Amino acid sequence: MQKLNKKLKIGNFEINNAVMLAPMEGITDLPFRMICKELGADIVYTEFVASEALIRDVPKSFRKIALSEKERPVAIQIFGNNPERMAMAAKIAQEEGADLVDINYGCPVPKVVSNGAGAALMKTPDLMAEITNQCVNAVTVPVTVKTRLGWNSATINIYEIAKMQEQAGASAITVHCRTREQKITGNADWSHIPKIKENITIPLILNGDILTPELALKAMQTEGADAIMIARGAVGNPFLFREAKQIINGQTVEETTVRERIDYCIKHLQLNIEAKGEHGLLEFRKHYSGYLRGMFSAREIRQKLVISNNFDEIVIFLNEYYDYLKNMQRLEISSNPETHKVTCRRT
Repeated sequence: MQKLNKKLKIGNFEINNAVMLAPMEGITDLPFRMICKELGADIVYTEFVASEALIRDVPKSFRKIALSEKERPVAIQIFGNNPERMAMAAKIAQEEGADLVDINYGCPVPKVVSNGAGAALMKTPDLMAEITNQCVNAVTVPVTVKTRLGWNSATINIYEIAKMQEQAGASAITVHCRTREQKITGNADWSHIPKIKENITIPLILNGDILTPELALKAMQTEGADAIMIARGAVGNPFLFREAKQIINGQTVEETTVRERIDYCIKHLQLNIEAKGEHGLLEFRKHYSGYLRGMFSAREIRQKLVISNNFDEIVIFLNEYYDYLKNMQRLEISSNPETHKVTCRRT
């Protein structure tokens, strides 16, 4: 298999065949980002944080953007609709250690949109450009943006927006190839990527429906795409980064074993507890179904895990489950790309 050779250059960062972790609310916290980084993600993004929350020094928002040296390069994503306030938030994000500051112009959630932020800003491209320009002027790190094709199928204005964002100083643009109206339903339309690239010279990152290593390769092969960004495909399956990098680099895809899934589940849980204390153990319950997806009798072990409040006990349960599968000769994993379409609050 022939290796692709696409170079992504953002500021001082230059990466071959870059595969990135998308910002996802409630998902891309520090422990998850560190797992994805270890498994091959080249650049990782935090959950989005409101500009107003950073300016007002809200503790919860600062916890969301707590960073580790092990995850670099890392982007902090901010959202809001006031250029001056967004510039202040961008400066705070840089002070908190962001290698990149990313602006959210794509969140479709009603609570965000009703406040004139996220995807709502696609209705006012001039305001989008002003926000980006003020953020660029406020920081020394690269400012990138993430957006969509348009508000709906009748108002696809990404071509105009992408050009304006480059002129405003954005160092790269990620396009989730759906409209706000679609949210995360229907199919992402990658056919817009070559047309968008015709209008800009900054890096263009493709996002949307990258659920398997084969789709990752197809996305990277898309004309005009300088890199790819994985969102829901990584939920419960962070191994997708390793698989994507392997297939894109012309290597044989290394199948993830049951043992590996269990070991990473334990490691992820441990990181969650280290980062969040006892709450980290309780919060981790949402991840068990992902790590155990496709395994024989997973439902039974998951029921035991979600009622346990003891890390050592959970480790015992998982290792006993592995021994059970080994004895039953059920160590294969049945996979289906559709099973990775886990509903998240945002992509």
